[in-house]
Amino acid sequence: METSEIISSDKAAVVSLKVTQENVICDGQEARGVYHNAVLKGFLKLQPKALGTVQVMIGVVIFFLGVLLTINDYNYPAILVYSGITYWGSLIYISAGSLSVAAQNKLNPNVVKASFGMNMFSAITAGLSILLMTEQLRLISAMDPSLYVEFFSLRIVGIMLVHTIPQFIISICISAFACKANCNRDSTMVNVLLN
Repeated sequence: METSEIISSDKAAVVSLKVTQENVICDGQEARGVYHNAVLKGFLKLQPKALGTVQVMIGVVIFFLGVLLTINDYNYPAILVYSGITYWGSLIYISAGSLSVAAQNKLNPNVVKASFGMNMFSAITAGLSILLMTEQLRLISAMDPSLYVEFFSLRIVGIMLVHTIPQFIISICISAFACKANCNRDSTMVNVLLN
């Protein structure tokens, strides 16, 4: 949508033109129908494709470590196994990473919005995972250290925690940049014409 306002006097005319994202076409992508503005280009500075790829890899690593954690015998309450967060959390991480990659490839405001929403959900999931993994580490370390299974589980949960913390940070960063790109969709151009 485009609105304009013209204020005229004897010596100058001020033309104020409000441009929304739907009618700004950059980089010759008019033929493909991809609409974006300079604010969406700011989203590209974050390199969402690279960060999304890291998110997908972290999701795959968490999934396979969750499988290893599930097949163990437990002498302690296995919070991570019972909650299933290693499975559904990794699927959320993979989805958020895939949408981040798609947001850079398509550079469509709707895909950037979807990436924002999924990365917010991913950040909440990663925060919950960090809390559960910390509690799991506390429970395992309280056990008898001579048991090999608990020592093996301690290492797996530690590796999962080391991967989940960057996932949390990446999700927050992508969400912040995507929010900035979505919130600043309108821009105003002011032209002053002198008589």
